[in-house]
Amino acid sequence: MTTLQLPAVVEPARLTAALRRGGVLDAGAVREVKVLHQRDTLVSHIVRLGLRYVGESAGAPHSLILKTANSAFAEKLANGGRREVEYYTQLTPSMPPGLVPSCFDGHFDEDSLAWHLLLEDLTDSHDVAAAWPLPPSRDQAIAIVTTLARWHAAWWDHPGLGDSVGTFASPEDSAERMETFAGHYDRFADYLGDRLSEERRTLYRRLIDQSDRLSQRYHSRRHLSITHGDAHVWNFLLPRAGVADTVRIFDFDLWSINVPTHDLAYMMAMHWYPERRQALERALLNLYHDTLIDSGITGYTRGALDRDYRWAVLWQITRPVWQWSINIPPVIWWNNLERAMAAVDDLGCEELL
Repeated sequence: MTTLQLPAVVEPARLTAALRRGGVLDAGAVREVKVLHQRDTLVSHIVRLGLRYVGESAGAPHSLILKTANSAFAEKLANGGRREVEYYTQLTPSMPPGLVPSCFDGHFDEDSLAWHLLLEDLTDSHDVAAAWPLPPSRDQAIAIVTTLARWHAAWWDHPGLGDSVGTFASPEDSAERMETFAGHYDRFADYLGDRLSEERRTLYRRLIDQSDRLSQRYHSRRHLSITHGDAHVWNFLLPRAGVADTVRIFDFDLWSINVPTHDLAYMMAMHWYPERRQALERALLNLYHDTLIDSGITGYTRGALDRDYRWAVLWQITRPVWQWSINIPPVIWWNNLERAMAAVDDLGCEELL
């Protein structure tokens, strides 16, 4: 585990100022801060902080989550920290409440690549749907997809996209990325040998060859939003039994402007085996579209959602190759490959080529 020197933001005076800015502390002040628990993830180091106050502190949080860079990967994965700090500090203030954890402080230092986020602690009130790799129950999946749709709707064709919010990739950017992918794919295919069938090799080559045409959907800049980029169900926190609260989305180091169905395809086609996906997929797509309409989105038909979903499922076959290229373990990328390919077959996505 990372040995962490706590940043200055957790000093009582700094915490007091941050909580007052966040509107959760009035006359009182933070008196004492202690580490309750800490753990590493691939990208970050997570510390649960306990707080004690002096003076009036009704409604102030008694614990917070401090998220910092995992020192073992701080330089290699610095852009993830940069993007997550950007998301929480620049985007969340403009969002409807109750979709993501509240952020009280965040900073990324371009010189040292050190960063931190000071977030609402939902440990006692929320939990993930199930331990990885178990899928959620039907009711949990409904709650998760409803929240994802509301989150997408908040940024759907927002006038700030590509200007004050994120950046658009140009056609040249997309072509360069696909050229890089093609090199990874050739090595991936050589590595797998006869474990990658001729039919799948043909599918990959056709996708690469037609990527410019397929990318026109993104470059139309219509019906786009902020996407999570890693929207598996374990990046959603659901209220515990008896807790009246909303589902929250977390971990935003891969957010971008994109076609929103990428998140749905990644969640269901990439991570759910065929039986579970087939049992829930249609109903969840209906729910997603209904929630968009209820959130005020117009001009996006149910048929357009189906077309975008199949398009996004097809693109998911590129994910395992990217994962293999950065040394993600086979237990992840191999299963992702098999599930994505099954979804491509089920939904007839090859027709798009």
